[in-house]
Amino acid sequence: MQIPADKLSADVLKAIIEEYVLHEGTDYGHEEFTLEQKVEMVKGQLQSGKAVIMFDPEEETLFIRPAG
Repeated sequence: MQIPADKLSADVLKAIIEEYVLHEGTDYGHEEFTLEQKVEMVKGQLQSGKAVIMFDPEEETLFIRPAG
């Protein structure tokens, strides 16, 4: 089930994105980015529709994945 990012509070959205960034070990190429920069990048992807937040009711987990 998809969870619209704009329906979440700013604090909850930031926590979900931080967990994703820290857990997934996302690759940003050769450049080094701070946690805040990575959070803003993912937030931008969610706002633009390039990524979505999904909820798995069986596992009771949230995750972020590319849209489509």
